[in-house]
Amino acid sequence: MTNRSPHVPTAARRPARSLFTVLLAAVLPLLSALLVAVAAPPASAASLTEVTAFGSNPSNLRMHLYVPDIVRERPAVLVAVHYCTGSGPAFHSGTQFASLADRYGFIVVYPSATRSGNCFDVSSPQALRRDGGSDPVGIRSMVAHVQQRYGADPGRIFVTGASSGAMMTNVLLGNYPNVFAAGAAFMGVPHSCFATTDGSGWNSACANGTIDRTPQEWGALVRAAYPGHTGPRPRMQIWHGTEDSTLRHPNFVEQIDQWTDVHGVSRTPAYTDRPQPDRTRTRYGATGSRAPVEAISVQGAGHTLPTSGMAADAVAFFGLDDTTPPPDPGPGPCRIGWTTSAWNTGLTATVTITNTGTVPVNGWALAFTLPAGQTITSGWGAGYSPAGGAVTARNVAYNGTLAAGASTQIGFQATHTGNTARPASFTLNGGPCSTT
Repeated sequence: MTNRSPHVPTAARRPARSLFTVLLAAVLPLLSALLVAVAAPPASAASLTEVTAFGSNPSNLRMHLYVPDIVRERPAVLVAVHYCTGSGPAFHSGTQFASLADRYGFIVVYPSATRSGNCFDVSSPQALRRDGGSDPVGIRSMVAHVQQRYGADPGRIFVTGASSGAMMTNVLLGNYPNVFAAGAAFMGVPHSCFATTDGSGWNSACANGTIDRTPQEWGALVRAAYPGHTGPRPRMQIWHGTEDSTLRHPNFVEQIDQWTDVHGVSRTPAYTDRPQPDRTRTRYGATGSRAPVEAISVQGAGHTLPTSGMAADAVAFFGLDDTTPPPDPGPGPCRIGWTTSAWNTGLTATVTITNTGTVPVNGWALAFTLPAGQTITSGWGAGYSPAGGAVTARNVAYNGTLAAGASTQIGFQATHTGNTARPASFTLNGGPCSTT
């Protein structure tokens, strides 16, 4: 599929040299702004690393990962999605998200598009529905990999992006509302605005801001991406420059229409202020900093966001700037080791239960809550009930007694609908367990 840059609308007949020249002219201001915006990061031994074989990846995206030197327990994950002509490493070096990760202890995933122009697919029918294929599936696999490898908190997964990455932010929040808690889109368009049926990756009507739908129509497109979803929806922060000539400012208004309808909140702002002289901020559905929808219009700005300080504002909207350590549940009488091997729609979990107390355990019941979409189909070493949700695994005859310091291993096979994370917490006979 030919996918043209969402920075510059170009007719199919334009010669390749002309396309590259115009594309470069459009992206240079953005690159310049990003590079100027970055302050020198604090000294750190952490570095960007590439991860391969991270799971289903139908469009052959590349994955780069930034894990700071100090990571909080059950860390949050931020997916940071680059602009057209960019890459994950370029977005890492050209924005402040990695230095903010150093400060607050979260992990950053940087996907890289590999198609012509290095734009993400936000236009094909496959990309605009849950698990339909293309780039969103690969990015979802990256998140699952980090959750499994680093024990990330499934309730604190976020996404942000600029231009093509902002479009993808809208798409991911619509396709995977049970994965992402919130998003921040810098210079994007609504979910499904860029949809095409001719194989092209460029939609001039959307880019020029001439697609005007009702909030209900925009909201219906998000709901159609995952018709079975009945849970809460991700919060959304929207940024746009009033002088953006690549993805024009009316798309800012259409995104507000879409996400206020998705959240079922009034289109009338609950709060309006000017945090800086060139910015007008409106909040919908609530007045506080964690409103369901927050929108910031930047007067006089072109296709150059985020600029200095905006990444920190996005991180604050996510709540990732909270430096209060999570409560320590204490070591408890047990320790749980959990490893997962996942594929397509299935997974195998291996669970090691260790009695860390000073007296034997005679008969045990391990309680945990499986993430939504996981259903146990068979198991060993324990009896499991029910098959999903809040599960209790009870000992069988041969492993009912755990001496002090002893361990036993159990496991199960399950199906899943995309979320392969492990449970957030465990109790053994009602007492909290530590995890490894």
